[in-house]
Amino acid sequence: MKFIVTKELGRLARWLRIMGFDTIYFKSDNKGTLILEALRDNRTIITRSKEKHNGLEKQTVTIESSILEEQLREFVTKLGIKVDEEKMFTRCTICNQALERIEKKDIQEEVPKYVYENQDFFMKCPECKRIYWQGSHWGHVKEVLELCGL
Repeated sequence: MKFIVTKELGRLARWLRIMGFDTIYFKSDNKGTLILEALRDNRTIITRSKEKHNGLEKQTVTIESSILEEQLREFVTKLGIKVDEEKMFTRCTICNQALERIEKKDIQEEVPKYVYENQDFFMKCPECKRIYWQGSHWGHVKEVLELCGL
């Protein structure tokens, strides 16, 4: 499934990417463009807005809460989705591109020395060139998801 998340749910958009979901963060107020993008890319709209999206009611999920953990629970519950640990950390949290595995030797100059010495698995975004590795934040993400019951 692919999603388009409206501007009031920026943190949720980032977390959906962390969980491996193809998620566009739509920052504009232009509802027409939102609808066009959703239709063009077959994306489900995730929003806090109660406003109807002409004919896209079945393709729109309204999140009630303003608290991230509750938003995550609502998202999973309303869409009947299970979090797949294999898909976590496979998308860039900045630009949403699928990450690519990169050899350790190829990024020595691009990461801090401590990280290079203590990590063996690296991923790189082909678009924005950001490099990812399994740092302490991976454990934090899993803790938050467990607290949410996911």
